[in-house]
Amino acid sequence: MAQLLSLSRAAQLIGVTRGDLQKKIRDGELAAYDGLVDGADLQRVYPALRLEESGAFERVAQIKEQAFSRRMRERLLPSQEVLAQRLFAQGQELDSLRRHLARYHDLVVALREKIDGRARAAPAGLAAPLRELGGMLDDGLAAVLGSQETLDTVAVMDDMLRVMTAQVTLRPSGHEFFVEGSETILEAALHAGLAPAYGCGNGNCGLCKARVVAGETRQIRNTDYPLSEAERAQNYRLLCAHTAVSDLVIEMVEAQSPADIPEQQIVARVRSAAALDAETMLLHLQTPRSNRLRFLAGQNVTLGYAGGGIDFRGDYPVASCPCDDRNLLFHITRADAESGDGFAARLFAGAVHPGDPVNVWGPFGDFVLRPERGLPLAFLCCDAGFAPVRSLVEHALSLDGFPEIAVYWAATRPGGQYLANQCRAWAEALDHFSYRALDATDGADAGRQAAAALMAAGQATADAGIYIAGGHAFAEAAQRMLLAAGVPSGRVVAAVL
Repeated sequence: MAQLLSLSRAAQLIGVTRGDLQKKIRDGELAAYDGLVDGADLQRVYPALRLEESGAFERVAQIKEQAFSRRMRERLLPSQEVLAQRLFAQGQELDSLRRHLARYHDLVVALREKIDGRARAAPAGLAAPLRELGGMLDDGLAAVLGSQETLDTVAVMDDMLRVMTAQVTLRPSGHEFFVEGSETILEAALHAGLAPAYGCGNGNCGLCKARVVAGETRQIRNTDYPLSEAERAQNYRLLCAHTAVSDLVIEMVEAQSPADIPEQQIVARVRSAAALDAETMLLHLQTPRSNRLRFLAGQNVTLGYAGGGIDFRGDYPVASCPCDDRNLLFHITRADAESGDGFAARLFAGAVHPGDPVNVWGPFGDFVLRPERGLPLAFLCCDAGFAPVRSLVEHALSLDGFPEIAVYWAATRPGGQYLANQCRAWAEALDHFSYRALDATDGADAGRQAAAALMAAGQATADAGIYIAGGHAFAEAAQRMLLAAGVPSGRVVAAVL
C-alpha cells in the first residue's frame, strides 16, 4: 500500500524545504495527489534516503546520546505524559490492524472450508475445479504469511516522527506546522512563521482561543481565562496553554495583511545595547511575558524613552522575526542620531542602559511578505536597510516554503555590511540561500549595482518576489532598473528608510 504524506511531513522526513518539493512537483519530477506525495516516489526522487542517514534518525540518536540532558529532553521530546499518549495511540492503531488481519484470516479459512465441503458434494466434473480453487487459496495465503517484505523506510521514519512531533493543519488557510518538544500550539505556530491571533501568550486574554476540529490536545500551562460552557462544548482551546497529543485540524484566525494586526502600546525593557560597528548599534528589547508585541516581519515601530521630562522618540524597523515575539532587535545608526532622532541620539550618547523601560508603539508599515509561497525571493538592501530584510529572511526561513532566497547587500561606506557573518552563515548552511556584498559610492550607485547583480544572476524573473529596503536614492534607482528590464511592478515591494 502506498505511503501518502503531506508536503510538510515529507519535507521534515528528508530534510529539505517545502519549496524544494514544490519545485520538483512543478518540474514534473515528483507526483502529487491532492497535496500528498507517495513515499515510494519520494525515495525514487531522493535515492540517497536511508533511515540511518535521515534527519529523523539523527534526531533520535541525539536524544539517546544526551538522554540525561534535561534541556535537550525539553527541546526535542514532549512531556512523558504526551509521549505516552502518542505511543498508546500508535499501539491502538497496531492492535486495530492486527484485529483486521485476524478477521481476514478467519474469512479465508471459512472460505477454504466451504470450498472443501462443496468439492466433496459436487459431481466429478465440478469437484476438480473446486479443489484447484482451494489450492490457489492455500498457495496465496502461504505466500502472504511467508513473505519477507523489505523495510519501508519512509513508513518507519514517519512512525518515529509521529511519536516526537504532531502535525497541525489550519482552516481555512490550509497552512501546516509541527508541534515539537514541550511547545504549545501557539509557540509552534509562531516558530513556523505563521501569524495567529493572540494577545498575552500567557493564558490571560483569551485571544488565541480556537476550535479543534479533529485530534487530541493536552493542557500544559496554567490559565486564568475561563472558556464558556458553549465554547468547551464546541471544543475550543487556548492555544497558548495546550500542546498537540495527536495530529490536529484547527479552525484559527490568521493575519493576512498589516491591516489585520492591531495597533499596540507596550512597555519593554532594554536587555542590551551593543555596537555592531562604529556606525551601527544593536538594541535588544524584551517585552513582558504577559504583554508581547504582535507584528509582521518587516514592519516598523516607534520607540520612546522618557527622561528629564523630555520624550525622546524614533521610528525603526524591527530587525527580528515575529517567531520570537518577546525579543525585539533594532539596528540604529549614527546617521539617525545626527538627523535629529532623539532616541538614537540618546542611545549613541550612552544614556540607554540595561533594564531601562522603553515605550513601544505599533506596528505600522506594509513592507511584508506577500502570499507567494513556492516562489523565489530576492532582497536588495543598502546600509541599515538590512534591518527589515533580516526580519523578512528569518520569517521566510521559518515558513520553509521558498525554493530560493537571495540577499544583495550594498554599502556606501567600507565594511558597511555590519552583519556579513550572519549572511555568510545562512549561505553556508542553506543550499537555497545566496548572499552577495556590494560596495558603492552612494545610494543611487548602490541601487543600480544591486539591481544589475540581481539581473545578472538571472533572479529578476517575472515570478520572483523582489523586496528593496534602503534610502530614497537606493530604492528609486533599483526600482527604475528592474522595471525598465521588464520586471512586473506588482512583483517589486520597496521600503524607504
